[in-house]
Amino acid sequence: MPNNYPQDIGLVTDEVEARRFVEEYDRRSQVIWNEYAEANWNYNTNITTEASKILLQKNIQMANHTFKFGTWARQFDVTNFQNASIKRMIKKIQDLERAALPAKELEEYNNKVQLVGLDEESSEFICRNTFDHPYPTTKLMWIPDTKGVYPDLLATSGDYLRVWRVGETETRLECLLNNNKNSDFCAPLTSFDWNEVDPYLLGTSSIDTTCTIWGLETGQVLGRVNLVSGHVKTQLIAHDKEVYDIAFSRAGGGRDMFASVGADGSVRMFDLRHLEHSTIIYEDPQHHPLLRLCWNKQDPNYLATMAMDGMEVVILDVRVPCTPVARLNNHRACVNGIAWAPHSSCHICTAADDHQALIWDIQQMPRAIEDPILAYTAEGEINNVQWASTQPDWIAICYNNCLEILRV
Repeated sequence: MPNNYPQDIGLVTDEVEARRFVEEYDRRSQVIWNEYAEANWNYNTNITTEASKILLQKNIQMANHTFKFGTWARQFDVTNFQNASIKRMIKKIQDLERAALPAKELEEYNNKVQLVGLDEESSEFICRNTFDHPYPTTKLMWIPDTKGVYPDLLATSGDYLRVWRVGETETRLECLLNNNKNSDFCAPLTSFDWNEVDPYLLGTSSIDTTCTIWGLETGQVLGRVNLVSGHVKTQLIAHDKEVYDIAFSRAGGGRDMFASVGADGSVRMFDLRHLEHSTIIYEDPQHHPLLRLCWNKQDPNYLATMAMDGMEVVILDVRVPCTPVARLNNHRACVNGIAWAPHSSCHICTAADDHQALIWDIQQMPRAIEDPILAYTAEGEINNVQWASTQPDWIAICYNNCLEILRV
C-alpha cells in the first residue's frame, strides 16, 4: 500500500457484519473460557505433570483465540457505528489482541518452588525437589516444629493457601484452602503465618481487606496422618484497605493473639477470643502502606514494621501504642525484610535494596539507636531475610537469583 494512502482504506464499516462478529466471538469465548476454567481448577486441586500440560494447552488455545479475533476486529472501522455496545466491544477485542502471549512465552510462564539443602561435603546448596505452583508465591513457610514431631509440611500462599507434604522423592498437595467456593474470582493472598504454639492454626491476609484464620484437620495424630484438610475458623474485615501481612504473637499463651498491617498504614492487634474489637498499635504519620510486621521471638511486647518504599524499620511496644520506641534508619534504599533473632530479645536483622543486611542491638531503647553492630553487603538487592530458629548462628538472604547463608 502506498505511503500516502489513508490508514483506514479497506476497513469494514458494515455494522451488521460487526454484530455477527461480536456474537461469534461471544459464542467461542464462552466455550474456550469454560474449558480453561475447568482445566485451571483441576490443576489447582491436582497438581500433576499431566494436569499442567492440559492447562498449558488451554492457555495456548485461549491465546490463539484472543490473537485470531483481535486481528479480525482490527478490520472494522467503528467510527460511525450507531450501536454503542457493538462499538465498545469491537474496541475491547482490538485491545485484547495486544495482550495475547505467544505459545513459547506461555510455556515459560510457569511458577515453580524449589526445595534446597546444604551438601555438607561440598558446602554447596543443591536442589532436592522441585514442584509446580499455579500462581506466584507470596510466602512459603515450614510447619513450626523445632522438636521434629510432625511430618514435613510446607505451606504456600498465592491465589489460595496450600499445604504440601514433602517426602524424600516427591512433594504432594495435601489441601487447598479456599474461602470463596461460590465464585470464580479469588482475592490473592498477600501473606500468612503459622501458629507456633498450635500448628493446627494458620492465618492469611488478603487484598480484599480480610484476615482468615484456618484450622487444619486430621483424622489421626498429625504425625501419622494420610491426608490433611482445613476449614475456616473465622474471617474478619481487618483493615479499611488491602491487608499486606499477618503474624501471630507469643503473648497470652501464644495461640490467640495476632496482628496485621495494610494499605491504610496501620498496625492492628486482634484476639481470637474477642474478635468484636481490635487495638490500633500504630498508624503511619503519612498514612503510607505498611508492608510487613514481625514479632519479637523472646519478648512479645515488641514488634517491628516497615512502610512501602521506606528506608527505615519502626520498633513498637504494644504497652505504649502509637509511639515508636525506636527507628532503625541506616539503610539507603527501601527495606524488604525483617527477622528477629530467635534466641535474643535484643537483636534484629533488616535487609534492603541497598544490598545490605544489618544486625541491630536494641537493648539501649528508648535511647536512639544510631548504627548496626554487624553489616553484610550482598551482590544484589536483598529481597528477603530469615533467621534460623533451630540454628541461630545462621541467617539466610535472597538476592537476584541467589540464596546465601551467613554465619553470625
